[in-house]
Amino acid sequence: MSDDIDLTAASPLADAVDGGVTQQAAPENELDRKINEHFAGAVVRKDLVKAVKGNAIVPSYVLEYLLGQYAASDDEATIQAGIDKVRGILAQHYVHRNESELVKSKIREKGRFRIIDKVSVTLNEKDDVYQASFANLGITGVVVEASTVNANQKLLVGGVWCLCDIEYFHNEDARFVPWILGSLKPIQMSNFDYQGYLESRAKFSTDEWIDLLIQSIGFNPEMFGRRAKLLQLIRLIPFVERNYNLVELGPKGTGKSHIYSEFSPHGMLISGGEVTVPKLFVNNANGRLGLVGYWDVVAFDEFAGKRKRTDKALVDIMKNYMANKSFSRGVETLGAEASMVFVGNTSHTVPYMLKHSDLFDELPESYHDSAYLDRLHFYIPGWEIDTIRSEMFSNGYGFVVDYIAEVLKSMRNLDYSDRYQQYFTLGSDISTRDRDGIHKTFSGLMKLLYPHEQATPDEIEEILRFAIEGRKRVKDQILRIDDTMADVKFGYNSLAAGWTAVTTLEEDEYPSHYYRGRAVAPDAEPAAEAPAFVADLQISPEPVRAELFQGQRDFVENQRGISYENLLLPYLQGATEIEFHDPYIRQPHQGRNLVELLALIATAKDPADEVTFKLFTLLQDDPEHQQRQLQMLSQIVNGAAQQGIKVDVGKDPGGHDRWIRTDAGWRINLGRGLDIFQKSDGGWFDFGTTRQEFRQVKAFGVTYIRETI
Repeated sequence: MSDDIDLTAASPLADAVDGGVTQQAAPENELDRKINEHFAGAVVRKDLVKAVKGNAIVPSYVLEYLLGQYAASDDEATIQAGIDKVRGILAQHYVHRNESELVKSKIREKGRFRIIDKVSVTLNEKDDVYQASFANLGITGVVVEASTVNANQKLLVGGVWCLCDIEYFHNEDARFVPWILGSLKPIQMSNFDYQGYLESRAKFSTDEWIDLLIQSIGFNPEMFGRRAKLLQLIRLIPFVERNYNLVELGPKGTGKSHIYSEFSPHGMLISGGEVTVPKLFVNNANGRLGLVGYWDVVAFDEFAGKRKRTDKALVDIMKNYMANKSFSRGVETLGAEASMVFVGNTSHTVPYMLKHSDLFDELPESYHDSAYLDRLHFYIPGWEIDTIRSEMFSNGYGFVVDYIAEVLKSMRNLDYSDRYQQYFTLGSDISTRDRDGIHKTFSGLMKLLYPHEQATPDEIEEILRFAIEGRKRVKDQILRIDDTMADVKFGYNSLAAGWTAVTTLEEDEYPSHYYRGRAVAPDAEPAAEAPAFVADLQISPEPVRAELFQGQRDFVENQRGISYENLLLPYLQGATEIEFHDPYIRQPHQGRNLVELLALIATAKDPADEVTFKLFTLLQDDPEHQQRQLQMLSQIVNGAAQQGIKVDVGKDPGGHDRWIRTDAGWRINLGRGLDIFQKSDGGWFDFGTTRQEFRQVKAFGVTYIRETI
């Protein structure tokens, strides 16, 4: 075992997605029955994807395309037969990289063989022919008819998953490519009934429809509140709205990039470090249009990172494109309608960012620029979205991905941005750019939730507030970066209620850090002072602390009134780095003890401060127990990070000693570590479950040593 313990392989997300799935009948509820009744043939059980995927590295929309052909039913026998059929198709025709030679052999022996692979095409200028490359099969130079390329131009940019018939014909001429493309069919729908979609939408209540959309992206709606559902659906707006600029920054493991890689054949997910001007916009050498010319959505994964190097020319062209929907290369100005999505991880808590910088703190320096940020229409607060867990996945019915992808694509031509104006008006000092951002988000949510345009005033108000909040989050952070920008009062007027100010959730939670030196909240109309307790927080003196005890303390068995709060917290307060050695953080109750200590530290510190907690422990020898231990530690690390505690896990170099050291100058030797409480079987109704002081302890001792800093 290395000094650093790798927890990534044991993440709940990896375990949920990559683990084996036992196919079983999902209990059909009233919503599932209704979905099958009104969208027969266009929906599929979402857990079936995991059931058939196996080790095939293939997007979900490819699998759902096949499931939609053979298992789009609510009859269990038909579903099982369909699953078997799709498994057979994948087993026989999907090309695994490590089996490419076997597939080549099948093509040679049979003369013609159907495969599922990702195909990309380039133009061979020397021979004036289009040539295809097959990602998994590993063959290149396969001639493609110009008519096929013209009908499927995305083959030229990024590649497309296809069903292909490949033929083999050997020639003595070494320059001759023996592989021949017999047929090519992109894996996507050819047509759908949009009017039927609208009519069927009218059969569902708003809550039912939202749950159907949540199930369509693979999640169980029962695990999400209303706001959490809307945040998930905001991720779909780039598919339904042209030139929509969206950013989402938050902790790891919240599924930020999933939708853009798996949900639609019209979206392209690329790594932020792989972006170039020719790849994204146009290649001057050959005049070939880049990704924005062919894809509805271009998403940049792993976009955050202060030290990432960026191309200044790319940033400038991107700013112009995001503002004007056009870009210039050479003498020609070109237009495109691809939406831009930027997703990345944060390494600090929200109050920390608000206190020390801004919510765009993690962006590369070239993008941490007011001109670029002002082109963003909505900021999804990724810190509000839960880390993906296995129980969050749906086994209910949702739209076949390819079906809903085509529906959303067709609605890009529509504009619903004015549908609120018969009830509400935006604040008069909201700028044109702010107004555009609000309008595009509102239009996108209307298309997603109320495509049939039968929304009540309350429902319209809900999504209008949401649209304003997302743009306000962008603008308020720009004000921190560029103080030449004027404060804006974000809100709306209505005949019934007059002026309604809109705030962001983090503004309400951390007002002292959010306003940071501003005595007035900019959103109220008329201007209102920040809450009185904000000033109190800013001027409260530090409490006078008594001299802490040094030496040995012993406790007897069955003693009560002991807690980490009175035993350890006074010695940990004020520390920014805590080192904890305990080789036995292995069992669930030991993990719970650690979580209770971390929660206590998090409660005692300023929410805007961060504490580094270095845990040194040992892994169990048994592989099965070790896997469970790693999963437990991973969950603890992720949970602590959300509260501003960075837990680093490493190998304990010592024997059985258990002790704590802080950078505030204290060492605490713990005879039993944190495992000082007796086991209780009282369950949730035992007072000891809630407060440690009510638990009986084992016999143990603690030594407090003041070290020289």
